Amino acid sequence: MPAKAKKVTITMKSISDTAGGAPDVMELITEGTLRPVTLGKAQGWEISYNDSEATGFAGSVTTVSCIGEELASMTRNGAANARLIIEKDRRHHCHYGTEYGEMLLGISASRIVNNMTEDGGDMYFKYTIDVNSALVSENEIYLNVKVSEKKVPDSKAYAIGSGTFI
Repeated sequence: MPAKAKKVTITMKSISDTAGGAPDVMELITEGTLRPVTLGKAQGWEISYNDSEATGFAGSVTTVSCIGEELASMTRNGAANARLIIEKDRRHHCHYGTEYGEMLLGISASRIVNNMTEDGGDMYFKYTIDVNSALVSENEIYLNVKVSEKKVPDSKAYAIGSGTFI
């Protein structure tokens, strides 16, 4: 039987740096869930939250999983669909759906930090995105997760800044 999910407050900061422009920074605070996950014998953590207009993906659910400091994934299901595999020092071809159609992206991670416990914690991912082996952006995502003491009402996300979460 799967472990029970805990209600959490998730604070995210995304930095996307493309050639020729200032980095695109977006911060978001939302409610979600935290639960332990396993991959083979490895233990990790999974957070999930409902996307909203603030993330640009209303009608979707995003799940971020992290096993140790070598492997993470970000999955979005619903109105928009994507699955990004982030593995340290390895390139993955990943599916990314947009309102305009489907794309195949190359994802290469240089750093993964996972300080999660059952009481919350932090995750950090640094990775690049390429299309047809041409660099599109260098990205960093910071996630802070705190267990909520109160009952969480319907999930609402609040964006601080501009940009798009990938």
